[in-house]
Amino acid sequence: MFNRSIKPLRVLIISALCAVALCALFAVFPLASAETSLAQTAKDNQELARLYREDQADRTPPEGKAIDWSVVSQRDRARLARVKELYTQNRLQTANDYYNAAMILQHGDVPEDFLLAHEFCVVAISKGKVDARWLAVASEDRFLMNIGRPQRFGTQYRAVPVTAPYRLYTVDSGVTDELRRAMDAPTLAQAKAREAEINKKR
Repeated sequence: MFNRSIKPLRVLIISALCAVALCALFAVFPLASAETSLAQTAKDNQELARLYREDQADRTPPEGKAIDWSVVSQRDRARLARVKELYTQNRLQTANDYYNAAMILQHGDVPEDFLLAHEFCVVAISKGKVDARWLAVASEDRFLMNIGRPQRFGTQYRAVPVTAPYRLYTVDSGVTDELRRAMDAPTLAQAKAREAEINKKR
């Protein structure tokens, strides 16, 4: 009778010791979450990378050549449509994917494109791409400008009428130069000084 009660007790003690050992093991080597595992294995979308390179190439023509905006605008629209398709198909996975898509959306036509670009930049930054900060503020400024509100960081310029010199678009006073620096944006004085530089290139 005594021996019979010892056996189950032994099994119970061994089981408890195994459980404690497993807990200690997992504390030292925690199981990777599904999200962490996915982040480690996800690869940049090569189509998005190509679209990004084409977008930038269209804006950096060979020395001495002007940008033919009638051609570039058509390419922009095609790239934009494809980026939206990839987005709705959940094909954006990495920080670079979100950044590349955001740059193409930044060259869109409507406020919703600029707002989505801003949101993509937030995701890219959260995934570790700190150099998406400038694009995050530029897309926010472009969104605000296109809904008739003052921009906040001072990244956007406008010529009214189109034949007039470019001027820094109205800037809200709510953002400090310290915040601008934190987001890789020029100070307000630097943004104003850039007007002359932009107009030289016209």
